[in-house]
Amino acid sequence: MNEELKKSDIEEAKAISVDIKQNLEKINHHGKRASDIVKGMLEHSRKSTGEKEPTDINALSDEYLRLAYHGLRAKDKSFNATMETHFDPNLPKIEVIPQDIGRVLLNLINNAFYAVNERSKKGEAGYQPTISITTQLIANTQLVIAIKDNGSGIPDAIKDKIFQPFFTTKPTGQGTGLGLSLSYDIVKAHGGELKVESTEDIGITFNLRLPI
Repeated sequence: MNEELKKSDIEEAKAISVDIKQNLEKINHHGKRASDIVKGMLEHSRKSTGEKEPTDINALSDEYLRLAYHGLRAKDKSFNATMETHFDPNLPKIEVIPQDIGRVLLNLINNAFYAVNERSKKGEAGYQPTISITTQLIANTQLVIAIKDNGSGIPDAIKDKIFQPFFTTKPTGQGTGLGLSLSYDIVKAHGGELKVESTEDIGITFNLRLPI
C-alpha cells in the first residue's frame, strides 16, 4: 500500500486497504473461534468438582429453558418461539451434579432454539418455532428428559457423528463442535445415556436418560 502511495496511485492504495481490513476481520474472527475451541477442550478435560445432590429435574429443566430463552432474546429481540413443558409431577429427586446436568440441558436447549430460529428464517408459511421438554419415569429405574424441536432435523448421513468432538452442523464460527460431545460425556459419567432421534424437515428429539 505504501508503494502505491509513493506512486500516487490512490485508487490502488484504497483497494489494498480494503483487503487489509477484510484480512484483519478474518484473523479476528478465526482467533475468537480458536479461543472458543481451546475453552471447549479445557471443559472436556476438566473433572467436575461438584458433588451429587438430590435434584428436582423438573425445576432444573424449567430453569434452564427460561435461562436459554431470555439469553437468546437479549441477543436478538426478534427471536420468538413457543415453549411447551410436559413434566411428570411424580418424579423423585435424583442424585446428580446439578451444575453439570444443567450445562447439558442448556446446551441441548440452546441447540434446539438455534434449529428453530434457522428454520424460521426460511419464511415457511404457517411455521411456528416450537420447543418442548418432557420428563417421565420409566419402570422406576430411569428418568427420561426429552428435548424436542421442530427445526429442520439432522440428515441420516451425519446423525452418528454429532457426538464426535469438533463435529458441527453450524456455519464456521458459530459452533466449536464440542457442546454435544461434552454433554455426552457428562451424561455417561452419571451412568446415563444421551440419544438422538431426528427426521429431516420435522425436527430433533434428544433423549437424556438418567438412572434413579
